[in-house]
Amino acid sequence: MAAEFGARSKEDLEAAKPRVRVPGRILSVRQMGRATFFHISDGRVKIQVYIREDAVGREAYERFFLFDIGDWIAVEGTLFRTRTGELTVMVESFQFVAKCHRPLPEKWHGLQDVEIRYRRRYLDLIMNPEAAAVFRLRSAVVAYLRRYFDERGYIEVETPMMQAVPGGALARPFVTHHNALDTDLYLRVAPELYLKRLVVGGMERVYEINRSFRNEGIDAEHNPEFTMLEFYQAYSDYNDMMDLTEDLLGGLVRDLLGGDAFPYGDDVISVKRPFQRLKFRDALERYGGLDARAFDDRAGVIRLGEEMAPDKKPLTYGRALDVIFDKRVKRHLVQPTFLINPPKEVSPLAKAALGSTDEAARFELFVSGMELANAFSELTDPVEQRLRFEQQAGERAKGDDESHPIDLDYVQALEYGLPPTGGEGIGVDRLAMLLGNRRNIREVILFPLLRPRE
Repeated sequence: MAAEFGARSKEDLEAAKPRVRVPGRILSVRQMGRATFFHISDGRVKIQVYIREDAVGREAYERFFLFDIGDWIAVEGTLFRTRTGELTVMVESFQFVAKCHRPLPEKWHGLQDVEIRYRRRYLDLIMNPEAAAVFRLRSAVVAYLRRYFDERGYIEVETPMMQAVPGGALARPFVTHHNALDTDLYLRVAPELYLKRLVVGGMERVYEINRSFRNEGIDAEHNPEFTMLEFYQAYSDYNDMMDLTEDLLGGLVRDLLGGDAFPYGDDVISVKRPFQRLKFRDALERYGGLDARAFDDRAGVIRLGEEMAPDKKPLTYGRALDVIFDKRVKRHLVQPTFLINPPKEVSPLAKAALGSTDEAARFELFVSGMELANAFSELTDPVEQRLRFEQQAGERAKGDDESHPIDLDYVQALEYGLPPTGGEGIGVDRLAMLLGNRRNIREVILFPLLRPRE
């Protein structure tokens, strides 16, 4: 209704007297003798309503005061503008719709308690219209992603959420048990290995907007249950994935926000092409305080990583470099930056970079210090893949419970031939954080995981 009549002038409305029937939740009431103004909202738009005793009759007018703040009502009448220009419904009749049995939070202060906002998201949506707007934006993000890949010939698929071997990422899984099969299963940490099985089977372009689960810490950028977009394209590599990512994000921001830049915190993020491309080692030299001699001191790098992460000591040189990057470097990557060629040791599913035995043909996209995407030139050699899995198993035996397990069925799939393939995962929650200008992932997940109350 607001979209249809919001631009009409006072004189136009007086002449046309458009009739409307509007349902909504009562948010405020202001009585003025035998007339009352009140506001109702459908969760998106708030509109003023005017009810007069001489218009609806004394009995109906007095019945209106049986309603409480928070109740749902449907009003019918004509539209006009008040002296202050506010679009208003002149009530001719009304109906009860639903009862609110609990008082809403105090109207002037809204709902400020973050804990309550997350636990009782329905209250957050009622009291904070900007929260509802963020979730509508998130829905539009997902719709755009689906449309983008559908238009380019990708097939949307679904892969198992319960897996016998949790693969596709270096992460600790959640464990469950299937009674009928009497076997432990794992909630997926990523759909990657199943999606690549489909490429082996001849599905050259596939994608999945998936829920994944990682049994790890909770902070502003991590929730144990999260949403990813993963896509795989045969006959491509990580360079093609960089080009696609620039096109995807640029189009998404223009479509939803109307330009090539958007605010995030104190920064303005630009998605104009090309994004910066920075080698992992160059980033550590520029921002991490490491020089060529430091890289050659592998034991020293591991000691430094242990000092920076004493609760999660890195066991290998590659893991230590990854820790140093997290602690010292990523906060400097504000504008979209492809961090390319990280250590192969922490990239067990990626090909080696061309001309290197230590670096992976892989990139991570960082925006405002936050990892948004991860992509590889996928490893296609089954012998090399098994060796990588066995190396990871060795690290697991030493106590690294985030190492990748051996998946012999996936190795067998590679033996049937995986064509050169580029693959990528993009964090949908973090993408919604960026476009919605939210600094905490719980602001863009309707029902984030919280510690149970007693």
